[in-house]
Amino acid sequence: MNTTNNSHSSARPAPEELKELLDDSMSGSAGRTTPTSTGQDSGRGLDFLYDVPLQVSVEVGRSKIRLRDLLKMGEGYVIELDKLAGEPLDLYVNSKLIARGEAVMVGDKFGIRLTDVVSTSDRIENLG
Repeated sequence: MNTTNNSHSSARPAPEELKELLDDSMSGSAGRTTPTSTGQDSGRGLDFLYDVPLQVSVEVGRSKIRLRDLLKMGEGYVIELDKLAGEPLDLYVNSKLIARGEAVMVGDKFGIRLTDVVSTSDRIENLG
């Protein structure tokens, strides 16, 4: 593993370290400690991330409107979105696209059934 001396510049792990942690957790070696050239343990696993709160949002579609139209809005006003009916909804976690899916009813609430999840490597690549 390549290590860089950026411990004072940011508390955020480098994308390479995140990829290595995810690869380790997928192969069942999470929690295993591996000493680095500095003598510190870097194989902490992902346990330290499990309680981090994330903002999850589902996007039905987007539209640009003028301020005059926004001010005219009232009950029954319709805004045309850029997606067609039946197209997948986008699932974002902390403003990053994670997956696409379809709307479902779960009891009396809406939910999303994932149909296409962005690959792990693409998610890690887009962290920066």
